[in-house]
Amino acid sequence: MEEVDVDPTTTKIPTSSHGKHLGFAWGPGDILVYETLYKQSGDSGPCSPFIHKVRKDEDIYAPILRKLFNESHYIFVGLQTIREEIPGKNKNSQFVSISKNYRSVIRACIEELQQVAVNTKDSVVCTQYGNQVSILLAIELIWNLCEVLFIDAADALLLHLLDWVRLHKGDVDEKATHVLQSESPAEHRSYWDVVVSYVLQGRLEEVRQLLTKQAVLQPAARSMFKLMDNLLSKMPFYNPGGTQTATEFDVKWRHWHEEVDHCLQDNSFASNPHLELICKILVGDEDTLLEQKELVGTWYHFLVTRLLYCHPTVKSTELHFYAQSCMTMFLDPRSAPEALDSILLAAFEFDIHQVIKECSIALNNWWFVAHLTDLLDHCQLLQSHNLHFGSNLREFLLLEYASGLFTHHSLWQLAVDYFDHCPEFGRVYLELQMERIPLDTERKALKVLRICEQRQMSEQVRSICKIMAMRTLRNNRLGSALSWSIRAKDAGFATLISERYLQDYCARGTFSDLDLIDNLGSAMLLSDRLTFLGKYREFHRLYGEKRFREAAKLLLSLMTAKIAPRSFWMTLLTDALPLLEQKEVVFTSEQTYELIYCLEELTSSSCDTTATVSRTDTSMQEEDLEVAKVELLRLALARNLAMAIIKEATVEV
Repeated sequence: MEEVDVDPTTTKIPTSSHGKHLGFAWGPGDILVYETLYKQSGDSGPCSPFIHKVRKDEDIYAPILRKLFNESHYIFVGLQTIREEIPGKNKNSQFVSISKNYRSVIRACIEELQQVAVNTKDSVVCTQYGNQVSILLAIELIWNLCEVLFIDAADALLLHLLDWVRLHKGDVDEKATHVLQSESPAEHRSYWDVVVSYVLQGRLEEVRQLLTKQAVLQPAARSMFKLMDNLLSKMPFYNPGGTQTATEFDVKWRHWHEEVDHCLQDNSFASNPHLELICKILVGDEDTLLEQKELVGTWYHFLVTRLLYCHPTVKSTELHFYAQSCMTMFLDPRSAPEALDSILLAAFEFDIHQVIKECSIALNNWWFVAHLTDLLDHCQLLQSHNLHFGSNLREFLLLEYASGLFTHHSLWQLAVDYFDHCPEFGRVYLELQMERIPLDTERKALKVLRICEQRQMSEQVRSICKIMAMRTLRNNRLGSALSWSIRAKDAGFATLISERYLQDYCARGTFSDLDLIDNLGSAMLLSDRLTFLGKYREFHRLYGEKRFREAAKLLLSLMTAKIAPRSFWMTLLTDALPLLEQKEVVFTSEQTYELIYCLEELTSSSCDTTATVSRTDTSMQEEDLEVAKVELLRLALARNLAMAIIKEATVEV
């Protein structure tokens, strides 16, 4: 089995001088580290001008590992939908299937990373991908073992452990392929290594097939090979799901073991050291097993081989005793166990919490512990105790993992679902994280807004809309600014933008973004100024459609109902001029009197204002223009009043 290193990475922060205190500031996904002025003695001095940014979840920026995060997200969401009412047996098979789906995603990433590492010419990139492969191999190894021990049926423990070893010792099959593809497999230099490796993995059918090739080359020793083939074919394997009871298997296995031991004692294979070696392995000779360290590779492979040939009916409660003894026998007593050894040993002790703790320390991101803990929690294998800060272990790890995803420019969308399935603190975390997302584009803002609206996060919705409204207003995009302010239900900001629209109309004589203003609907009630803008635009539409009477009635109501700002009355009265000059009377006498009243009210207030203000040449010209407008309006109103009175007094015959 390939050795993998999962010891935590040490990040060194360079400083300009020794003895200085380091300061730091936590960010959402990283830490800023800087050197302070202060020494340990309290004296100050020159410090380093550099600030170091240390990311804690660097893996989320690796392009290939992003596939791992994306694919596992779909598996996670599917796991949350498994209903409680499903029968336990069916539910357990679903959990095993989900666990295998997670492992298949890990395996696919490993293969892709290995392929890229082989093809790249950049040694730095090759080393980086190699490190990621080592970590993923360790993760898949641990996950598979947890699946065997905790999720799948514990009765067939040894068979599952054999499958586990075979899966993670794939180099044997590669070596066997090279041997079998050679001109003379039985004479290949790796032939016996492959045979012994298969024996150590309990793959006795493959061993028998390979030995037949050797028997052909040695006709004189055919009886010896036949005896070995007979021993291999008779070896019993315990399958609790079968018809054989544990007692029946134990009797059968002891009989077979005595037969193998008898062959060894009477030197049946003494003339062939390779067959004698196989016989010693079959009888479970520990010294012989330890001599095969190079082929076994790891203490946990040694453990499974030792169980197979010495304790085939091992119970799960006894497993940790054998695991500890095998690790002690296999490893160099002068060297301390590595992080992976401690994790696997904790798994063999069925200490789930210790496995999660060790993995959290050793691995460089929260992906593994978050998803494994969630799966184990659904299997009801975790004790539901709360941590000292209020959340349970599953939720804590999911929150940490999702918070890391939120630092990525696109993976943050996956994190939303993780927060959704954290019932205690998930919503609080999501609200805080949504406020930190940089709204780089309008498309991204709409995406964030939709997520907040779906979850009825009204405060965040208002905040996002206000930010975007202000940004688009600065860029003079009045239509977008008005749309965002309406979504934010911000009356003050909607009033400000409506004022800008009216100023823009006064300057250019036309409205921009007609589609938006024409379709305001009930949104125009958000503010008085927005209501006026919508109604004023409606007046122009009615006028354009030559519906003069309706237009006149609406125009007058804008002033009499005080909807229009006083500063805009002169513009409205000026807009009334074409209607007053129509051949057919549009305004009734009563409406004309109201227009006259509005004009006089406006002129009297403006006279009071101008009397207190010093006049310049420009203001005098503007005042003269206003006087001319007023005189023109009075003349038009007088003419219309006369025509309206005559028309209303005329009796139709």
